Amino acid sequence: MASYSMGDLKKGLKIEMDGVPYKIVEYQHVKPGKGAAFVRAKIKSFVDGKVLEKTFHAGDKCEQPNLEEKQMQYLYDDGEYCQFMDTVTYEQVSIADDDIGDVKKWMIDGMMVDILFHNGNAIGVEVPQVVELKIVETPPNFKGDSQGGKKPATLESGAVIQIPFHVLEGETIRVDTVRGEYIERVSK
Repeated sequence: MASYSMGDLKKGLKIEMDGVPYKIVEYQHVKPGKGAAFVRAKIKSFVDGKVLEKTFHAGDKCEQPNLEEKQMQYLYDDGEYCQFMDTVTYEQVSIADDDIGDVKKWMIDGMMVDILFHNGNAIGVEVPQVVELKIVETPPNFKGDSQGGKKPATLESGAVIQIPFHVLEGETIRVDTVRGEYIERVSK
């Protein structure tokens, strides 16, 4: 397995320390007036999502994690675990609802998602940045509502977002899952 030294570190790099995979989310090379240069970084754990501050000095080493990403189909949620299936091998994987986190509110049965594996164990789920979801509940429009305001809408996945007044219940919309915002109505 490859290892990284202080000079190899950069934003977005995936590293492993003490058996836990991390991603560097912030990176700053510091060269003080006295003493040796060092790197101050914020690293985010793929396992629990916590962000840590870590200082790397010359000579410090960290490993390249054994990460693999597979596209799988979301089948259903049994209350404790979400079930996913590899559409090529038909192998099924269960991931605890707590390990999936916020992205669960964008998932619907049959959706293709990316599953991240560390040493063969599923540790995370990523949904596409833009998804198409149907509006299952939103208040009706009233005369005078069209002045650029917004109203809440419940989507088929259970997520609640703000949509323009002209969009109605039963319509399908595109949603940005990163920002949690309405993009546009899907034309019929």
